[in-house]
Amino acid sequence: MMKIYHNPRCRKSRETLALLEDNGIKPEIVLYLDQPLSRAELQNLLKKLDLLPSEVVRKEEQLFKDSYKGKALSETEWLDVLLEHPRLMQRPIVVRGERAVLGRPPEKALELL
Repeated sequence: MMKIYHNPRCRKSRETLALLEDNGIKPEIVLYLDQPLSRAELQNLLKKLDLLPSEVVRKEEQLFKDSYKGKALSETEWLDVLLEHPRLMQRPIVVRGERAVLGRPPEKALELL
């Protein structure tokens, strides 16, 4: 079973979901902005991605520029930021079993097939 952490307002997220569906996959869709992840869920997702919290922060978001740009935060603090502001998390994230990838570009999700 595949899972996609999806933001329907994001073009890349929509493209990744469409690509999966075009390949016959009906992933579980997690609308993470509506159903924020718990600390344990986010930590587990980062482990599957093999990335640090700071590596999944969307630095082009205005919220990041206004509140966090130039700040030297620890990885624990970045984790707290992502929990407080889930829209700062890179998207989409596609998970299959113990592996996950960022769907940027969308074709990256095909690595999990």
